[in-house]
Amino acid sequence: MANTKSSKKDILTSAKKAARNKSARSVLKTAVRKAEKAIVVGGDEAKNAIVSSQSALDIAAKKGIIHANTAARKKSRLVKKLNTAIAAN
Repeated sequence: MANTKSSKKDILTSAKKAARNKSARSVLKTAVRKAEKAIVVGGDEAKNAIVSSQSALDIAAKKGIIHANTAARKKSRLVKKLNTAIAAN
């Protein structure tokens, strides 16, 4: 348990940041999932979904919610899935 006033404040502020990051991470995961689903379905919607998920990944990386390399890896994998799906059709 926290003993000093500053450590108690640190616990409160870290809880606020964790809640904010959890919400942002949830939005990010939803965007990536929608993009993956759109790729499977196909069509012009897939490209729009990938663009929005890439934007969400960039924002999350900029805010420090995920690492920049993680965002780059996820974006690369999404585009690779899209290109594979297009080539298959």
